[in-house]
Amino acid sequence: MNYTEKIDKNNIPQHIAIIMDGNGRWAKQRGKERSEGHQAGAATVRQLVENALKLGVRYLTLYTFSTENWNRPQAEVAALMVLLFESIEEEIFMKNNVSFRVIGDMSKLPPKVYERLQACEQRTASNDSMTLVLALSYSSKWEITEAVRNIASKVGNGTLKIEDIDDATISSELATNFMPDPDLLIRTGKEQRLSNFLLWQCAYSEFYFTEVLWPDFDNNELCKAVYDYQQRQRRYGKTGEQVEQAQ
Repeated sequence: MNYTEKIDKNNIPQHIAIIMDGNGRWAKQRGKERSEGHQAGAATVRQLVENALKLGVRYLTLYTFSTENWNRPQAEVAALMVLLFESIEEEIFMKNNVSFRVIGDMSKLPPKVYERLQACEQRTASNDSMTLVLALSYSSKWEITEAVRNIASKVGNGTLKIEDIDDATISSELATNFMPDPDLLIRTGKEQRLSNFLLWQCAYSEFYFTEVLWPDFDNNELCKAVYDYQQRQRRYGKTGEQVEQAQ
């Protein structure tokens, strides 16, 4: 089915977050090395950025590399870092007026990769058609731990009172404080778990799980996920009747 024709352009999720899963299995099914699966996945990312932009998505967050991924075989991690370095194509962002951001523990990255990321962030900072966010060396437990430390420090130095700490305080200390929480979270590759990704931010996100492996996640699959999202009623704890009355 062609889902690109079924999309309601007036109901596009403002922020889509994606757990890109299945590169290794995609390669294994084809008798290829895992690195070739990651290369195919990188090509999918490049196409996805343009497809999301055409849909009208404002923020696209991709779970690129978790803090736990550092425990993978050293050769695979090294290959991923090289691929990441080579995949940062600033001209694509400039051509499409897309800004680029990174969230995660940057201290663990190779210096050349870190410098490349910083340079891309700085050059694209004023672009405003869409923001592409890479969650890199990232985990929610790391992020929330850092937020707690920052809040404790402010309480300790007297710039924040304990009784003033609320949801907004915590959100403001998270790495994602520059963008809204995800409306839609997509995970490819069949698994149905969050894998330590945006745990706080996804409290009321709509989830979409697909068996499609990441390198095969094309524009029609993106539109299928968005179409599925559009069939849902987002209630945020209210009843369906309350939501309908407010519309």
